[in-house]
Amino acid sequence: MNQILSAEAAMARAIELARLGLGKTFPNPIVGAVITTATGELISEGFHQGADHAEVVAINAAKEIPAGSIIYVTLEPCNHQGKTPPCTDAIISAGISKVVYAVSDPNPIAAGGAGKLSAAGIEVVAGFAADEASFANRAWLTKVAKDRPRITWKIASTMDGKVTASDGSSKWITGELARAEVAIMRSQVDAIVTSTKTVQTDNPLLTSKGVGKNPVRIVMGQTEIAAGSQILNADSETLLVNSRSAQDLIAIAKERGFNELLIESGPTFGTALLREDLIDEIVLFQAPTFLGSGTPSVSDLGITNISSRLDFEIADVEVIGADLKITLIKSENTLEGGR
Repeated sequence: MNQILSAEAAMARAIELARLGLGKTFPNPIVGAVITTATGELISEGFHQGADHAEVVAINAAKEIPAGSIIYVTLEPCNHQGKTPPCTDAIISAGISKVVYAVSDPNPIAAGGAGKLSAAGIEVVAGFAADEASFANRAWLTKVAKDRPRITWKIASTMDGKVTASDGSSKWITGELARAEVAIMRSQVDAIVTSTKTVQTDNPLLTSKGVGKNPVRIVMGQTEIAAGSQILNADSETLLVNSRSAQDLIAIAKERGFNELLIESGPTFGTALLREDLIDEIVLFQAPTFLGSGTPSVSDLGITNISSRLDFEIADVEVIGADLKITLIKSENTLEGGR
């Protein structure tokens, strides 16, 4: 007998599957799908990873889809012909009786999936576990809402907020497990952004260290970097952008269709983005150590009073080896969107 899933468990599994597509789907969102019988018996599952959409992957993985079957999907099934046919057509053709989805689709090109399915006699439930699915898919949803990729700044600091000692040394503030976690983060984004100063100082490689795919590497700045810099190797594409302008960075990211950028630079570039209100998320790795002096993780923001402070919400706190990983989300309204 196959596994029996409640509706909540089926959608949780679909969200878990969707996350497996992080870094693989741009310019599209991550999506997961689970098909069960009417009584909750697991039939098949799938997720989008750049080709067929999740619903089609799950349908194709099913040996049989009996009458009364339900598909749980993290995003409203699309209703347009893009690189692939509409998912609504696949669901109707498969004989699925009920569609439960988490996040509605505001994209006028792809919208209308729920209406088409209902018109075909399929029961549709919308907004099921929408908050959880939106959070998992927040990179793409930010792109839809703000017309730019989501920008996440990774910081590794001491407990007193220093990223280098007074002599400029910084390797290694955090431990090996925290650095392994950063490698996973890199595999889940579309591009890593750093500065020429960081390349000159640290000579970073900025890859996923074999965990997954290597993102595109973008080096911003007007200073020439050494021809032998590790970031210029063949592990991944590297773009050298002779500019310090955030708008130039965003223009490149939009042209490429990137969903998320990960900032891995010193405090000067990260702070500049923060001042321009372009940082959506900060992932802070904090080591249980103190330096007292050294370079602070954030430079001067020009804030002179407490009422002008920049507020973030703590979305998650984890202990990674000896270090803390704190995920901070810019305080704003919940994002919703579709593909």
